[in-house]
Amino acid sequence: MNAYAPILVLGGLAAGFAIFSVVTASIVGPKRYNRAKLEAYECGIEPTPTPAGGGRFPIKYYLTAMLFIVFDIEIVFLYPWAVTFDRLGIFGLVEMLLFVLTVFVAYAYVWRRGGLEWD
Repeated sequence: MNAYAPILVLGGLAAGFAIFSVVTASIVGPKRYNRAKLEAYECGIEPTPTPAGGGRFPIKYYLTAMLFIVFDIEIVFLYPWAVTFDRLGIFGLVEMLLFVLTVFVAYAYVWRRGGLEWD
């Protein structure tokens, strides 16, 4: 349990600071509400009513989300591999090359579909 004490203390300090910041901002912050501030904000565009089914999204949103997930997962696997690189030897190198190749295939797919072009 002693090994986890610093982590628990740091987590407690972070949670305490977050709660303190939110409470202090709500007490001390300015309270000048008007109609424009209470409306929903959509990138400076006046909000429009949405259809009953929620509307349809272009495929570009899904491709962007897929690209984010692919590279997020890649980073999750690259950090532990980099830490244990010496102990894994040639097996670890070959496995990571196969993994990076798989990620590159997903990247090439998104690139070909136009997911990297911001119109």
